[in-house]
Amino acid sequence: MTRGTRVVVLLTVAVVACGSPIRVRRVSSQRAYRSITASALSTDRASEWSRGTVNEWGLLEQFDERPEETLAQLHEIVTSGRGGSHELFALAELSLLHGDETGNRAYDLAAAVYAYAFLFPERSADIPSRLDPRTRLATDVYNRAIATAFASQDGRTVDLRPGTYPVPFGVVDVYVNPAEFDWGDRRLVDFTPLSEIEITGMRNRHRLPGLGAALAAHAIPRPDVDVQKSLLAPGAWVAATALLRLDDVHHGLATGRLRGSLELYTASETDTVTVEGHDLPLEREDTAAIAVQLARAPVWEWELWGFLGRAPTGIKLPVLRSLDPYRPGRIPVVFVHGTQSSPGRWADMANDLLADPWIRQRYQFFFFMYNTGNPIAYSGMLLRDRLTEVLARMDPDGRDPCLHEMVVIGHSQGGLLTKLTAVDTGDRLWNAIFRVPPDQVPASPEFHALLQKSLFVTPLPFVHRVVFIATPHRGSFLTGEFVNRLVSRVVRLPANVVSLSTDTLTKGGDVFADRQAARKLPTAVDNMTAGNPFLMGLAAIPVAPGIPYHSIIAVKPEFQVVEDGNDGVVQYRSAHLDGAASELVVRSPHSCQANPHTVQEVRRILHLHGEAVEAAGIQCGPVARP
Repeated sequence: MTRGTRVVVLLTVAVVACGSPIRVRRVSSQRAYRSITASALSTDRASEWSRGTVNEWGLLEQFDERPEETLAQLHEIVTSGRGGSHELFALAELSLLHGDETGNRAYDLAAAVYAYAFLFPERSADIPSRLDPRTRLATDVYNRAIATAFASQDGRTVDLRPGTYPVPFGVVDVYVNPAEFDWGDRRLVDFTPLSEIEITGMRNRHRLPGLGAALAAHAIPRPDVDVQKSLLAPGAWVAATALLRLDDVHHGLATGRLRGSLELYTASETDTVTVEGHDLPLEREDTAAIAVQLARAPVWEWELWGFLGRAPTGIKLPVLRSLDPYRPGRIPVVFVHGTQSSPGRWADMANDLLADPWIRQRYQFFFFMYNTGNPIAYSGMLLRDRLTEVLARMDPDGRDPCLHEMVVIGHSQGGLLTKLTAVDTGDRLWNAIFRVPPDQVPASPEFHALLQKSLFVTPLPFVHRVVFIATPHRGSFLTGEFVNRLVSRVVRLPANVVSLSTDTLTKGGDVFADRQAARKLPTAVDNMTAGNPFLMGLAAIPVAPGIPYHSIIAVKPEFQVVEDGNDGVVQYRSAHLDGAASELVVRSPHSCQANPHTVQEVRRILHLHGEAVEAAGIQCGPVARP
């Protein structure tokens, strides 16, 4: 080596020796945040918290090569007392990661056990801070691990069965109370994990973060249940939460023998659970449960067929359905859909309202479904009958005052049915249609009774507030003679009404105030035509005193003057009512139930109503679980 070469080598070594082995460079805040929050739940590697802990014990490289050996060593570090909460957190996350990679559910269950031990330590001084990011991550690991550890063979559902389940360091004896699967007159089955479901078609997805695996449970009728009389739809689904409660988990980690119970909570039952002396929220997803039910329900097909009076075989309309079994101490809210529609159109509103804990704890939602081509007076009678019947069945002794503080909300034609729950017509509705008193109308006794029940209306004593949404109180400008004739040809009216009305229509032409009405029974479209005798008679009758009523009126954005506008179906002047407790105009087409301003207004009204009920000394709210 020449002298010059030696000099170059020496200079190179000197430069390298003086260089820092640590480098720092600036990256975007988003990239930095992704790096520090990445975990086994979002990537194929553990979080920096877990990796750092494992690396402190010199086991990080070993985990990549021999993961099960490394996890066993970490377990021994914890049970020997050399390790603590940091190691428990690492064990939870790394066990879940290994379980995902291998499909070995023993490691998924171990992840739930370790996460439980981290969240509920033996010493109060070791309780993780609420601001520690690992607290939420450990909770999510626990929730996810329950769903995977107890997954069915095909992985599509969660199998909540008792038994002795293996973990890498021993076994867990799991108890399940089968009574928790009873829900009203239903049995809960097919527990679908909601963390793996993607939803389209709903405006918002509400997730209430908490403890437990969020599930959707299929509520199937028990063998002795009359589905037609049940408040729950035949294919009802409910949001639920599975919780694995462990007895003396830290002792079990040391001995390898653990005991615990898988507990099931439905969303209608409670929002919280007490674990190790701590009151904690339960993880739940009402949105996903609603979406699962509606994605599989035939309600969308019923919209057209219900309007035409040709509901599918086996479906006997009308029906009144609830999202939950009857719960004492809750105020009913009844949603009444419009023409050629269904309860499915209320999904976004119900979803957003259920995300409000104050409303969720004080109200129960009911949905009325009916043949929307029927005469409105007839449908209104069916609504009143069904509400009266259901309340008498739920509370025969009248012991639940909250049940008698009902709010009824109707959209479009449903608003007209809603009004028929809260008016005292006297003989005004009859006189708008007939020129003679009831005893001079040629009709059978059965049809006489039907006419009088439909047209002589008194307010339902349990309805205490009503809301009209885009309601054609004075008619819809889309209806008319041509449309009415077309609808009359395709709409099938109730057979019993058609047969009973024959004498009146053939022999009683002179008894009608409008000679045109003597030709045929009216459809709902006839009834919503401007100038229709029934519609004009109903419009002239005010809501009964003492029942507050609210209007939400849709007007398309292109109309600068609201009073001259319409929603494509109903004009503002038709929907407007003097004397309303409130009126809100939303810039929207006719189907405005999912409009955020509509939803916020309904939320405001329900808060107003609930506060008024409480001010009157009636306490409504959830019933605590024993």
